[in-house]
Amino acid sequence: MVKKGQNCTLYGESVPEIFRIPSGAPLIGSVSFGVIDRGTNVIQVRPSTSCSLSCIFCSTDAGPCSRRRRAEYLVDLDHMMEWVRGLVAVKGGGVEAHIDTVGDPFTYPRLVDLVSAISDLGGVETISLQTHGYLMSEGLISNLAEAGLDRVNLSLDSVDPDLAKKLSGAESYDLKKIVDNAQYLVENTSIDLLLAPVWVHPLNDDQLEGLIDLAKRLGAGRKWPPLGIQKCEFHKSGRRTKEMKQVSWYAFYRRMRELEKVSGVKMVLRPSDFGIRAAPSVAVPFGRGEKLSVRVIGPGWLKGESLAATKDLKWAVTVVGHELPVDEEVRVRLLRTRDNILIGILC
Repeated sequence: MVKKGQNCTLYGESVPEIFRIPSGAPLIGSVSFGVIDRGTNVIQVRPSTSCSLSCIFCSTDAGPCSRRRRAEYLVDLDHMMEWVRGLVAVKGGGVEAHIDTVGDPFTYPRLVDLVSAISDLGGVETISLQTHGYLMSEGLISNLAEAGLDRVNLSLDSVDPDLAKKLSGAESYDLKKIVDNAQYLVENTSIDLLLAPVWVHPLNDDQLEGLIDLAKRLGAGRKWPPLGIQKCEFHKSGRRTKEMKQVSWYAFYRRMRELEKVSGVKMVLRPSDFGIRAAPSVAVPFGRGEKLSVRVIGPGWLKGESLAATKDLKWAVTVVGHELPVDEEVRVRLLRTRDNILIGILC
């Protein structure tokens, strides 16, 4: 549903269905929900896919203005924790559970309970989340701190209120409110703050220095780096405007080094800055190009896709190219198995 103050004229209007992932469905194998294991001590936790914003640069075409999404997924808390617990056990300790989603974690109705449950797990050292902060409030921040949240990566893309509204795709985006909540987080809780702007060239080229100054004023980076500027990437299923231009990785790092020299703030970040290291991983039992039988368990996350599972219910598989009826059994050829994400096409 399009919210008041949100302009969807660029993208059209689409209302995806809310699909609750069945209790017996596997929560590994999909990029959009469940858990993702990329071979490090960081596990990505994705309990929902919804977002309240429609950022004009969104790589996953999230939010009320989406024209590509067919369904928004929601995972039951107990179901989610069953798979998080299993993956943490595989890692063997020192785990960072990063709640990042393909939307915004604050749309998950049991976010505080999720953080609390993860913090109770042995082997979890850090709990972090990625958000644009639109749904943050002082009460929620306090509850998350009490539940055990360690760091918020806040995607704040401009220090200019009007530009912030444009980039977020929402006239209702209140930059001052989000900055005030970030200040509250730093001053009243033990949660660390990391500003994670997306550099959307050339729209916010002149905002990067101001965002660095804001991070300093807020007191970000008590334990981890205060900033982690992200490079805007163009994705086939993402969103962009004619104004946006692609920046090469060479140009990106050159700019980060320039900013680092001027500001005195570390801008070229490495995994070691966050304690990220290689760790045991769940072994994918399939190879790229392999054929297997799967059963459709729900609608695809994006239009033209279907959500399926292997017959042993251990792996989720995204079937691209077809919207198939639930319970239909089909043969697919795997196009991707990297990072435990399985994508297949009918064969």
